Amino acid sequence: MILVTVGTQLPFDRLIKAVDTFAKDLTRPVLAQIGKGTYTPQNMKWIKNIEPADFDQVFRDANVIVSHAGIGTVLTAKRFGKPIILVPRKAALGEHRNDHQLATVSQLAGRPGIYVAQSDNELKDYLLQDLDSPSHEDVSDTSRTSLVNYLKDYLAAG
Repeated sequence: MILVTVGTQLPFDRLIKAVDTFAKDLTRPVLAQIGKGTYTPQNMKWIKNIEPADFDQVFRDANVIVSHAGIGTVLTAKRFGKPIILVPRKAALGEHRNDHQLATVSQLAGRPGIYVAQSDNELKDYLLQDLDSPSHEDVSDTSRTSLVNYLKDYLAAG
């Protein structure tokens, strides 16, 4: 299963529409958590939010995660050893207050198990592949701390 998650704070209809457009061409079923979005998917199963009690099981059941560049989702995907495709929200499109998600993906791109899609075509190409998962050794307290510190510094700089 492909799990698409956009978080709970802001809508991300661009991502949901993109996956919905080519969901029928994919070999795996798709479950999309659409949050506060207004677009209703036609080609994939969807829910507004994942209940906290179900969250871990939904991640375990997924083969790949597609997400906004939320660091919590990145760390959860790593914890469960799942490849993650990040689609950053863009301030210019009204998807966030600033472009910190673009900064986040610039720091994460190329790490094992993390794939960055800057376009719908890149996203579809990744979803049609068998992506490598991160190994559990890739998740270290040092790398996590360094990433968290980078994000704190970036956000503090405004």
